[in-house]
Amino acid sequence: MVRGIVLPLAVATVLDGLTFGLLARTVGLGAGTAVGLSAFAFSGSAQFAAVGVIAAGGGVLAAVVPALLLNARSVPMGLSVAPALRGGRTRRLLEAQLVIDESWAASQVAPGRFDRRLLLAVGASQWFAWVGGTVFGIAGAGLVGDPHRFGLDAVVPALFLSLLAAQLTSHRARLAACGGAAITVALTPLVPPGIPVAAAVLATLIGWRR
Repeated sequence: MVRGIVLPLAVATVLDGLTFGLLARTVGLGAGTAVGLSAFAFSGSAQFAAVGVIAAGGGVLAAVVPALLLNARSVPMGLSVAPALRGGRTRRLLEAQLVIDESWAASQVAPGRFDRRLLLAVGASQWFAWVGGTVFGIAGAGLVGDPHRFGLDAVVPALFLSLLAAQLTSHRARLAACGGAAITVALTPLVPPGIPVAAAVLATLIGWRR
């Protein structure tokens, strides 16, 4: 079961990392900077958002704000899996670094209940796949050229849509997803790059409870 989940996600993430490496080099990021971001930030959505804003001509602030907002989702995700983590504070802190979209979604065996073994297996494999893919992308940047020619830019939204589909089990979740998409589409032609992604987070207020 674990292998059947880990391998397909790892393959997709290698392609994601490859695309990020290519795009990072295209916008002028150094190889060390790109690999460092993948190894320590380990957040595909935030990294793509930042690189996308820079590529579109946005400033540093416009690139950083969406990335921070996208990563803010890790807080409730971490709180939800906390009961499944084991050991002392240091061990739990290290294990928490592997809580990402893919590991969180794949390890949820029931609402609010997580399989720790699956969480760590998916998280660790995703880290190696993401960093390795980034290295491959940087190495092949000069040979491939524009990654859009091969449709690699479609890998990221396809992966996130597949993860999102499994979470749309309630009316509130579907309403929040549609609201975020609508906000992004409406603002894209009107405001600077990065702002639509940041504003789309407001759609999560639909599910807010006191």
